[in-house]
Amino acid sequence: MTLPESQHSDAAFAENFQSLYNDVQQSTLFPDSKTFSDAIAKYPIVQIVEQYDRQKNQPSFDLKTFVEENFTLPAEQLTDYHSDLHKPLRQHLEDLWEVLTRQPEKAKDTGSLIPLPFNYVVPGGRFREIYYWDSYFTMLGLQASGREDLIESMINNFAYLIDTVGFIPNGNRTYYLGRSQPPFFALMVELLVAQKGEKIWQYYLPQLEKEYAFWMRGREELSIKSKETSSKGRVVMLPDGSVLNRYWDDIPQPRPEAYKEDVALAAQIKDQSPEDVYRHLRAAAESGWDFSSRWFKDRESMATIHTTDLIPVDLNCLIWNLEKSLQYAYELQGNTFLAAIYHQKATQRQLAIQTYCWNGAQGFYFDYDWKLNQQTNSYTLAATFPLFFSLSTVAQATQVAKVLEEKFLKKNGLLTTLQFTHEQWDAPNGWAPLQWISYQGFKNYDFDDLANLIKTNWMTNNEAYYAKTGKMMEKYNVLTDDVSAQDGEYPNQDGFGWTNGVYLKMKESL
Repeated sequence: MTLPESQHSDAAFAENFQSLYNDVQQSTLFPDSKTFSDAIAKYPIVQIVEQYDRQKNQPSFDLKTFVEENFTLPAEQLTDYHSDLHKPLRQHLEDLWEVLTRQPEKAKDTGSLIPLPFNYVVPGGRFREIYYWDSYFTMLGLQASGREDLIESMINNFAYLIDTVGFIPNGNRTYYLGRSQPPFFALMVELLVAQKGEKIWQYYLPQLEKEYAFWMRGREELSIKSKETSSKGRVVMLPDGSVLNRYWDDIPQPRPEAYKEDVALAAQIKDQSPEDVYRHLRAAAESGWDFSSRWFKDRESMATIHTTDLIPVDLNCLIWNLEKSLQYAYELQGNTFLAAIYHQKATQRQLAIQTYCWNGAQGFYFDYDWKLNQQTNSYTLAATFPLFFSLSTVAQATQVAKVLEEKFLKKNGLLTTLQFTHEQWDAPNGWAPLQWISYQGFKNYDFDDLANLIKTNWMTNNEAYYAKTGKMMEKYNVLTDDVSAQDGEYPNQDGFGWTNGVYLKMKESL
């Protein structure tokens, strides 16, 4: 449930709406803040808010009853779905596409959901909407399943979002309209190119341009005159004139899907304003790695989160790929002028990634803290993105492979980081998208033995857990078979779109 745009100018209404929203989210009605954020009002929201204002101070008032009478709460997905363990796992996943597929919605009575015009696949569990970077890895599985029709529908939904709201939000919810997620749209288009030919680059060129403009918004306001680092939105200009990107969110407020947790954390941190804390939390959510010691100054505590101070190596590799995709699309169009401009941008970004994120002494890539003018010391699987995009030299790839084999590779897959913090994007957890990026990255440099070991360990983990539970999970414990992945803001989710997709794509490459 979010405040209707048409009511933003009514200060009294907005205050009363916020009172209702805050009271529900700060109560113990729902263990997950996302539940009420996804609720649909049964009556006009103005009427509900007025009724709440009249009733809330009455002795007999019961908040739970009020919410149930006035809102339709979302149902968890897959609650009635039971796996048939007699089916081979591949067949289970093929069947699961239909369970996870959603039809186009009508604009009426969708609550916070942004209606989309084409079919799409959701991750599963509490995630009842499309998610941006999840969808690329889901599409890998759809490709392996021969479901190019669904890939095209999902890409068209993302193109629709770019055209209507100016970018691809974290997911198709109104409360995600301040942020995006790792920019995989160009890679999605490339999947469709493989089926339909290079004409597809021309078809989606306008949306590729708009996505690039979104990530580079504010670039024109930055200057190197002061010889100091400057930033605007998602763009950072370093003293040598290099331009790189960071994660950001345009709305410095608690996340509706984690409202109670965000308010509590902001109250706990005394050396930052609540607005700064909310911005760092939201920026981490834009990264998709929410949350990880990667974003913490002390690598241990959420209270030291400083996401917007960091230039992430993976994000900049993705934007490099977007620049190269635009270069190629303009070359196909015969526009040598714009092709040359994007070639120059990509060349400069590649040099900056190597300059600011590569550490020769450690033989590894790290994020760069532009506030401190130094690299972080957080070892993370983001270091494999330069290999995935073939940005590294062979010598660099060899060093990264050595570090991963020594520090990250475990019996059930690759660790995400080396830190044990109880955050879900830290040890002992492993995640399907990063297994794929790492696997493919090492394949690019002919480290086939390491790549195949990563693949085997991860798939064996998936298969063993499925045999025990009949489920494919959002994340896995890569250290032991005895304990499933836990930790984070919410329980481990069943489904699960990108796990299914990566497994099927890895299975195809056996």
